[in-house]
Amino acid sequence: MYSLSNDLLQINIKSKGAELCNITSAENNTEFIWQADPKFWGSHAPNLFPIIGCMKDNSYIYNNKTYHMPKHGFVRHNDNFVVKNQTDTSLSFLLVSNDELYKHYPFLFEFEITYTLSGNTLTINHTITNSDAKTLFFSLGGHPAFNCPLSKDDNYTDYYLEFEQAENSQSYILNTNNGLLTTESIPVFKEGNKIHLRPDLFNKDALIFKDLKSRRVNLTHKTKGKVLTVSFKDFKQLGIWAKPNAPYVCIEPWLGIADNEATDQNIETKEGILSLKSGAVFNASYSIEIEQSHLV
Repeated sequence: MYSLSNDLLQINIKSKGAELCNITSAENNTEFIWQADPKFWGSHAPNLFPIIGCMKDNSYIYNNKTYHMPKHGFVRHNDNFVVKNQTDTSLSFLLVSNDELYKHYPFLFEFEITYTLSGNTLTINHTITNSDAKTLFFSLGGHPAFNCPLSKDDNYTDYYLEFEQAENSQSYILNTNNGLLTTESIPVFKEGNKIHLRPDLFNKDALIFKDLKSRRVNLTHKTKGKVLTVSFKDFKQLGIWAKPNAPYVCIEPWLGIADNEATDQNIETKEGILSLKSGAVFNASYSIEIEQSHLV
């Protein structure tokens, strides 16, 4: 376990998957990150690379060869991260492609993730380097889960998600049998920029947005006000998810999306896939800002 701290927050990150597992108030010990109760979901905030969600048959095709790929990619359970750099305010972890990963993902790459703590804000920056002679194809995302309700005195339905702009984006529906995107979508914004949390909101899996105008989302209590803000200016898609009836909510910035049911499984033409030329470097970051009123 590795830590960052200041007068406001204590941050803990475990080396496996370089996964954020605590954002805690330094003064009152309020924990904002879901504590991975396996009764519901045994993760905190996994990092997603090189794909988002499910691929058809958990596989894809590159250069006429089929490769296996688990849901959300291989980074989140990887034990080969090393600490590249550590200061009083930041921690950087590095994963470099190896022979075993190459069997499933035939690209040479470096995946670096840096956590930077400044006041009441944690910024998570991703740096992808293409070390190969050929183009790299990938997706990238975060999956932070936040405790909700935050207090034993509150209920899940006391909270809502507040987007920075009024939205009319549809949520795309997943096939619950295979995790693939269907062509069906449903409206979820009934109050302009708010989605009220309720235990059955995720009965059909995640809310998936491809074309939001907003790049900031607040988790807000109806009477106690804003709890935290996730800002994701570098990310095009967003997932909102929890297990039904579970006491948390995930706000997931994505660059990429699950396979659709009609996919031909070619990774080069996959919806939402990013491409990076040989020797090039890609950066994308999102941040989590904790409201000061919850820190005292």
